[in-house]
Amino acid sequence: MKILNDLRGGKVSNGFALSILTYCVCAAMSSSAFAEDVIDLGTVSATRAAQPSNTDRLSKTQVDKQKDLPAAAKAAISQGSLEAASAQSAVSTSYIQNMLTPNADFAQVIQMTPGTFSFSPNGPGLGQSSTFFRGFSDGNYSMTYDGIPFQDTNSPTHHSWVFFPGQIIGGAVVDRSPGRASTLGPANFGGSINLLSNDLTPDPSGSVTASYGTWNTRLFGAKVDTGNFGPDGSSNLMINASQMNSNGYETLNDQQRQNLAAKYQYALTENTILTLFGTTEEVKANTANGSPTRSQLDKFGDNYYLVDDPSQPNYVGYNFYRVHTDFEYLGLVSDLGAGWKLDNKLYGYDYHNTQYYDSALPGTKNAIGPTSAIDKLNAYHTFGDILRISQDSRYGTLRLGMWAEQADTNRHQIPSNPVTLVDTFPQKFDQAFTTKILQPYVEYAFNVTDALKVTPGVKYAHYDQDFTQYPGKIQGNLGGLPHIKTSATYSDWQPSIDVHYLLDKNWSVYAQYAYGDIIPLSSVFDVTGSKVQTNPKPTLSKTAQIGTVWKSDRYTFDLDIYHINFDNAYTSSFDPKSGETNYYSAGSSTAQGVEAESNILLGNGISLYLNATYGTNKYNSGLLKNQSAEKTPTDTEALGINYTQGNWNVGITDKRIGSMWNQNGAIPEAVKIQSYNVANVTANYTMPWGSAHPSLSTKFQFAVNNLFSQQNVVGVSPATAPTKTSAFTASPDDQLTVTAPRSFTFTVTQNF
Repeated sequence: MKILNDLRGGKVSNGFALSILTYCVCAAMSSSAFAEDVIDLGTVSATRAAQPSNTDRLSKTQVDKQKDLPAAAKAAISQGSLEAASAQSAVSTSYIQNMLTPNADFAQVIQMTPGTFSFSPNGPGLGQSSTFFRGFSDGNYSMTYDGIPFQDTNSPTHHSWVFFPGQIIGGAVVDRSPGRASTLGPANFGGSINLLSNDLTPDPSGSVTASYGTWNTRLFGAKVDTGNFGPDGSSNLMINASQMNSNGYETLNDQQRQNLAAKYQYALTENTILTLFGTTEEVKANTANGSPTRSQLDKFGDNYYLVDDPSQPNYVGYNFYRVHTDFEYLGLVSDLGAGWKLDNKLYGYDYHNTQYYDSALPGTKNAIGPTSAIDKLNAYHTFGDILRISQDSRYGTLRLGMWAEQADTNRHQIPSNPVTLVDTFPQKFDQAFTTKILQPYVEYAFNVTDALKVTPGVKYAHYDQDFTQYPGKIQGNLGGLPHIKTSATYSDWQPSIDVHYLLDKNWSVYAQYAYGDIIPLSSVFDVTGSKVQTNPKPTLSKTAQIGTVWKSDRYTFDLDIYHINFDNAYTSSFDPKSGETNYYSAGSSTAQGVEAESNILLGNGISLYLNATYGTNKYNSGLLKNQSAEKTPTDTEALGINYTQGNWNVGITDKRIGSMWNQNGAIPEAVKIQSYNVANVTANYTMPWGSAHPSLSTKFQFAVNNLFSQQNVVGVSPATAPTKTSAFTASPDDQLTVTAPRSFTFTVTQNF
């Protein structure tokens, strides 16, 4: 099938309609009785990572809490928490293990939560992909792993193909709000995505996994959990290793990924647990820095990308990534007595990305030359500490703490000859900078009654950046100096308050008002001479939302209504007299809408998961007033059907993304992106080895991604930029981002 020159239509696809039909068939088959053999999908919470897994050393762990959950909650793909005071969706461990393929990344892990969406043109888990929700793109929300924020240093963005592959993600919580004062991060502006490591188990276990799929995608992995060992079972260790190789859907866009992770816990006393965690990853890829044109896709096929022809700018030898990451922390959790608790994490992580690409790639017509390529480095080392202290009393809970972090960064982009790999100076830019973050906070959850809690709090966010800039095309010759030093300091206060009321043991309501911010980007000083007269301020968001969470043995239901007023990204002007750049506010925008999700037990081992969102994200003033921000779908819907009976677990999921706009330059409503959906199917069969070997079993998984093989245009870079008076017109030279077609994966896991 060739990609049509016209963008696809926006009607509901056959895939989503068929999923609805499947639901109707399942409903007809179900009985009114509760499903007696329901897989315990479990739930996760944003605090689970702080809970030691050695149940002999804890008064009550998150694992204990799962035993008290209603059956429908245990079977949910994603759900809110009765204790939450904001719009949260917790993704279960079993969804990750049974309804995703082993090569999934964190973008796939959270894709079924309300409103979230992402895409990877090279195939799921086979390249960098970004997640969007509520009209907020990556960089407008924070991400954490076991409660530790991680992000790039030039902007608070993230990379789905490094740091944390799906094999070392045990759950996730998407908080679609800035959270409370105790919610830490450099970009809680739009919310946070909180990944969790795998829980350790009290009994020894292990597995070996082999997977093969479309585009010669191979994954081999091994996991060993020692269970409790040592004096009084005070130690526990888990080791996880995996290697993934794939040719990818796009031509010659090969991917290689190796990961090793270990987690160790030691019970120092009955009330104190020490946790050590570390992971390292190596990624090699032949990923380009652009997208193919409409005419190229039409002429050479939908998967056209790189070629094996050195005379072409998209020659595979001119375009490659080499990325190393590692992430470590030392955690200490202690019950100090008299209601006091301590949680501290000392951490560090590294990112070293060397990228080389021909800047003419792949849709442009520029000739290969001595400066047509870019030699790029983005490397940083980050270390920090998060201290949390709490005290419970009959009046409520006091929480206070501090996040302190320092990141040292080296970045450059140098024009290069792709044939000889010889760099040409002056460079585009060359810089080194240090970023320091300090976020102390305090909050108090008042027990107004046994059912009513009111939690006010405040956080102070302080950012310091110190730059060393070298001469380059962006900064200029710096007056002949070898380098110059510049610095900036930013700070703001972020108050929050929420009210949480438990109407019944299975029904809660909440209201929240909270501030969030985004750390200013390092590009503030990417100006002539690095001279800035007026620094920007951190952009702020103000979120108000109300919601409810309800759970019973047969149903779960979560609903929230939100209204967010937030600052737009700042803009700048150059003063020719002083030679300095001034930054100033570009007005504000408003995002508002409604979100809901539910899980229903239909009987006979069948459960049905549903969610839907409807919302807008529009500019408030100026020439852009009432125009929509890009990547803001009018609506989203998700459907998941899970069948669990005996040794079988079968899942069908379908996510529909409504129509939205693609921005181009200063025109937010530049190109209309039509609605699309992606349906996936997984079938798992676990074969036990019999009573003689009760710990041994073999699991077989067959998975189909994009069941109906719908290839949709999800991004357009116009060859001729639209203007305020000239609408977008399709051109053969438009660069397109297109979703990958149907793919198959077969996986065998030997458990022991």
